[in-house]
Amino acid sequence: MIAQVSGRLAAKQADRVVVQTAGGVGYEIAVPLGVMEDLPAVGESVSLATELVVREDGWALYGFRDAAGRRFFQRLIGVTGIGPKIAIALMSALGVERGARAVRERNIGLLASVSGIGKKTAERLALELADKLGEFEEPEGGAAPSDGTAEAALKALERLGYGTAEADRALRDVLAADGGADTEALVRRALQLLTQR
Repeated sequence: MIAQVSGRLAAKQADRVVVQTAGGVGYEIAVPLGVMEDLPAVGESVSLATELVVREDGWALYGFRDAAGRRFFQRLIGVTGIGPKIAIALMSALGVERGARAVRERNIGLLASVSGIGKKTAERLALELADKLGEFEEPEGGAAPSDGTAEAALKALERLGYGTAEADRALRDVLAADGGADTEALVRRALQLLTQR
């Protein structure tokens, strides 16, 4: 298993990055929106906790800011009907802490609002994982998750009538091109992309 990839950030695309290791190998890694938001500029050093998913149609590497993100992803893909793409979509839309809280509290409406998750899948997630996500609880005081800016921008675009998948894609494009910004700037740049499409 490839548990971590460290090196130079060689490229950022809408939903994945390329990390070039010191040995000269470039790993293409799919990442959730919150991780994309936290990445440094292209050319700088980066380290991601990773999970290699091997399937009949190919191998794919998924990256997270820390081991807790990787463990949450592993729990999600362990549920029948939840593949890596849906797990990444859930982590992009809700983040680790908020996603875990939604599952623990059996918030079917919130879970079903994620692109690719219907009511039955949301119910299955809650049934299978509600008692298994205690380690992902938010710290005392309810500290905001570090990926809150992208989450807030995603929610703002949804309130403006854009679908989760469409808004997520626009935000990823903005983050890949420009890097981090405050919520208002992210929404403004994403809206420019959305109106051009």
